[in-house]
Amino acid sequence: MGVLRKALVLVGAVLMSMGVAFAQTASVSEDDVKALTLKAADYIAAHGVADAEQAFTQEGEFKFGEIYVNVIDFSGNWVIYPPKPENKGRNVLNFVDEDGRHLGEDILNTGKAGEGWTQYRWKNPATNMIQPKVTYVKRVPGQELIAYIGIYK
Repeated sequence: MGVLRKALVLVGAVLMSMGVAFAQTASVSEDDVKALTLKAADYIAAHGVADAEQAFTQEGEFKFGEIYVNVIDFSGNWVIYPPKPENKGRNVLNFVDEDGRHLGEDILNTGKAGEGWTQYRWKNPATNMIQPKVTYVKRVPGQELIAYIGIYK
């Protein structure tokens, strides 16, 4: 993690602990999202789902500001969903954006093919508005799991 991003994570953690909302997404580039998604997929492959779930649901390298790692299985079920861990097991295949795009299917198909970007429009909880979102998707090496991270544009 770069020095600037470490500083942003620290500032964000301090502000959040004080009850101040802090949107870091603007400071995170698509290149950052891609690199973190690749790292997350490798982390799952090396450490397993249980360790990854612990790492991905705690504030830190894999979860900061509006950035977090989602993981689904090849059936489209959330294996790890940091914003609402109680949604673990929920299927994403029926998720459709404002334009009728089947984003759950797009994410699953992109992951099954290996890796790549998906684009859709989704409600941003920070702004409460429908906004364009790009998500980098990566199949976990040797497993039927897919890691992905998205950012609003």
